[in-house]
Amino acid sequence: MALSESHSGTARKSPWWQLRTRTLVGALAGWLAFIGVAQAQEENKWPLGHYPLPEQGNVIGDTYRITVEDREDTLLDIARRHNLGYREIVRANPDVSIWIPGEGAEVTIPGRFILPPAERTGIVINIAELRLYYYPEVDDDETPRVETYPIGIGREGFDTPLGVTKTTMNIKNPAWYPPESVQREARARGEEAPSVVPPGPDNPLGDHAIILGFDGYLIHGTNQPDGIGMRASRGCIRMFPGDIESIFDRVPAGTQVRIVNQPIKIGWHEGQPLVQAFPPLEGEGHSMSTLVETVTRLNQRKAEGWSFDYEQLRGLLDDPSGRMVALNPKPEPDKTPDPDYQGIYAEIALRRP
Repeated sequence: MALSESHSGTARKSPWWQLRTRTLVGALAGWLAFIGVAQAQEENKWPLGHYPLPEQGNVIGDTYRITVEDREDTLLDIARRHNLGYREIVRANPDVSIWIPGEGAEVTIPGRFILPPAERTGIVINIAELRLYYYPEVDDDETPRVETYPIGIGREGFDTPLGVTKTTMNIKNPAWYPPESVQREARARGEEAPSVVPPGPDNPLGDHAIILGFDGYLIHGTNQPDGIGMRASRGCIRMFPGDIESIFDRVPAGTQVRIVNQPIKIGWHEGQPLVQAFPPLEGEGHSMSTLVETVTRLNQRKAEGWSFDYEQLRGLLDDPSGRMVALNPKPEPDKTPDPDYQGIYAEIALRRP
């Protein structure tokens, strides 16, 4: 029972109405705490890289910062734990050492993404972004969602093909048959490539492979996970072993796969226009046609009252960093009188006869 002290030091009972008030406040606090926990559990129920489809706009995820706690961690270790690839983590942290970030270092996690402007079905791969988006089929009572994963793609000379195809077969513990290009390179080194590499730690396909309708191309795991987020394959799409394992049994044969090259992505969040510009795969700057196309897409939203700072947009395309940037409104023209301009007219007026 609650007690209060009198000035004489004698304990006395609190009035009945105080006891009832405290009871009600305690019950209310407990109820609010329960609701808070329930809401937190609801918000955190999605696995890493899984998001409900936005009801408005096309932006998912968040950018946040972490503090390195393990001095043995590399930036690539951190990237893998946070659903990122090599280029994503490096571009977001240009001043952080890749191999020794150091205990206590602050690392930015660029976990906010603009969905590619493509049909939200099956698998969509944006090679410019080095990222895969998977739109799984859901029941009527389930929340529509998207899953996104970092990938590796074909290196220069072994481009990943663009277009629309379908998955044809899923193979667990696949064997790898080195193509003719691998055998030629081996012979040029004075070596002989094996005719087949059985399942195991030396297999570059990893433990899971999803065969595509494009002849000779797959989505597969890897025995070299540091290459995720880079152009490192012979045209196939590589995924972290855990990532492809997570979708392997949920991607049936016949799933649509759309592979696009979209280095400029435009997003809308709560009416705010956002732009994400990635370096072109060809290694050259964005062309004037790319700028015109981007401006055209932005101008389609002018009816909503937005104007855009084209100089800012051009700067983003000239220095594509992959960062998501909010576009500023078009600056208002400067109506402040130019004192020199005014002075000239004043001098002319004084010289008139």
